[in-house]
Amino acid sequence: MAGKQNSTEIRNLVMDVIYKRRSVRRFTDEPVSEEDLKMIIEAARWAPSGENSQGWRFVIIKDKDIIEKLGEISGYGSARRFTGEFVSKRLQSRFSGLQDEDKKKRAFEKLMSGNVSRFVSTALVVIAVVGKKDVWDVQLDNAAAIENMLIMISALGLGATWVIAPCTDIRDEIEVNKLLGITKDYKVISIIPIGHMDRLPNPRPRLMLKEITFENKMGNPYFKE
Repeated sequence: MAGKQNSTEIRNLVMDVIYKRRSVRRFTDEPVSEEDLKMIIEAARWAPSGENSQGWRFVIIKDKDIIEKLGEISGYGSARRFTGEFVSKRLQSRFSGLQDEDKKKRAFEKLMSGNVSRFVSTALVVIAVVGKKDVWDVQLDNAAAIENMLIMISALGLGATWVIAPCTDIRDEIEVNKLLGITKDYKVISIIPIGHMDRLPNPRPRLMLKEITFENKMGNPYFKE
């Protein structure tokens, strides 16, 4: 009985940490401790990887000049991407469900200005997640490591955001590689700005289980409620 109760407590604790994970873009001036940084990397280290290849490497960045430059590159990357989506009308399609025109306008401005990613420069510490190119499933393996990091960050009461803005366009990637000393055998998968939250953002809406889970074939909901 005690074992089952303990299992239930662990389950509830894990789900609470997952439920409270947010994409955080505003941080306080309180530094992230070395102990917390070690726990975050340790969580990543225990992620699954194909053939146990462990094709991830982590660059912990505290140099303010480097962080500010990463924020600048991230901002340019996001602005370029979302401006392209606006011109192609894809952005408007994505926000078609938002009826408040003022909110929609502010969202478009935030995205196309690049400010959605430029906040990186305000973090006191950024972790660059770097993958080995000769690993078969490098993107998938590193994604698993990143999710472990985000869950641990949430468990530690910290905030972070998974940022790919400076890693998707080859022009930005070249700049980031030079900035971080990344050699040709590696690729930056993501950067993760981390810090103490000035507030816990409200949760974003989620689809219901019955909308995303099916029995045997797509279209037949597994969960009825």
